[in-house]
Amino acid sequence: MRSSKIKENKSKITIHMPLSPAKTTAVYDSYWKFAVLRQDIFFNRVKNNSQPWSNDPILNEYKFTNAYRASDRVSQYLINEVIYNKEYPTSPKEIIFRILLFKLFNKIETWELLSKHFGVLTHKDYRFSQYDELLNIAIGSGRRIYSAAYIMPSGQSYFGHKRKHSNHLRLIEHILSKNTDELLMSAKTMQQAFEVLKSFPGFGDFLAYQLLIDINYSEILNFSESEFVVPGPGARGGISKCFENTGGLSHVEIIKMVTDRQEQEFDRLGLSFQTLWGRPLQLIDCQNLFCEVDKYARVKHPDIKGESGRSNIKQKFRRNYSQIEFSFPPKWGINDKIHEFLNMSRKGAAVQETLF
Repeated sequence: MRSSKIKENKSKITIHMPLSPAKTTAVYDSYWKFAVLRQDIFFNRVKNNSQPWSNDPILNEYKFTNAYRASDRVSQYLINEVIYNKEYPTSPKEIIFRILLFKLFNKIETWELLSKHFGVLTHKDYRFSQYDELLNIAIGSGRRIYSAAYIMPSGQSYFGHKRKHSNHLRLIEHILSKNTDELLMSAKTMQQAFEVLKSFPGFGDFLAYQLLIDINYSEILNFSESEFVVPGPGARGGISKCFENTGGLSHVEIIKMVTDRQEQEFDRLGLSFQTLWGRPLQLIDCQNLFCEVDKYARVKHPDIKGESGRSNIKQKFRRNYSQIEFSFPPKWGINDKIHEFLNMSRKGAAVQETLF
């Protein structure tokens, strides 16, 4: 990798002149191989192929998120059941309410618990006391109402409740009281929208960015996912394993670089990467892949420690047998391609059954 200025290509982040040539490790090539293998698993699942979905024992044994963030089960539920569910009102404030209510807990079962008791969940009909009581009962029965994907700060110092969920319900109220939907819709750049979210209690850089990506799935915003990125701690750990020396590039610039170089890197390694029906990896996806390869390298490259210092992968893969009808934000223009792909796959499967 040369030390001359890397020209801006697909995204809007300018990369400045690095201090010295970046030096990669063996994990860098594994980053691209992992992306291909994980995406192959995704398509094997979409086509309902039988297991094993990969010839990589690490991917078969441990849990890893998809190459594309929007393909994960929780993101799919958010897109199809929370944002674009036709039963729900479509005003910006109501959409923001639903996204916040779902994502602050980030757990499908919690959304379904609320839906079962209150029906269509709307800001108009929301009552703190009712939601708080139901969640208190759920916790009292031993139910987990939060996902373990990431930790939400309790918010107690700002809102004063002993229970975390009570503070988070107040946080939703607080955010909506500030006309956040209007502030977000008036933002000229993704970073401006990010700053709006980051201004609220408990939202650091990582959480504000993740929530921004979720809101950007809706029609409220229409920013490119390759406009702006905020590296999380997992991604920073993955970068430290992929690069012996980043050549003066920041974490943001590294993510931008790999996003713009993805086709070249797949070609260099002789890899065939199946895009998301023509949609290449975006900044958010490459950021996420660094996080996943940080975990993957703990087993694949145990000698390369990086910054995280962890040596084990905690979560084993356990198959979830409930089917996902994959659909993505309509503005991406790929949903018709999905339906065509599935129809062709089903026809192919029917032909094979006839032959054998």
